[in-house]
Amino acid sequence: MSENDISKLSFEQALGQLEEIVQQLERGDVELEKSIETYERGEALKKHCAALLQAAEDKVEKIRVGADGSAKGSEPLDG
Repeated sequence: MSENDISKLSFEQALGQLEEIVQQLERGDVELEKSIETYERGEALKKHCAALLQAAEDKVEKIRVGADGSAKGSEPLDG
């Protein structure tokens, strides 16, 4: 699967593949050339997961509450 394919993965799919890569590398049962390719894919998956997390964080909003306790709208969490 290429880096372009990684961009189409959901967070859960990418994380699952990253976990598999970590297990493979930790076991040490991968040939050197293959382990380098596997590591590079892991790096790309890590970056993809980080980007998806950042996008989700950017969407998180906090609800503003009025003096009477009712919701008065929302604003960015870090706003």
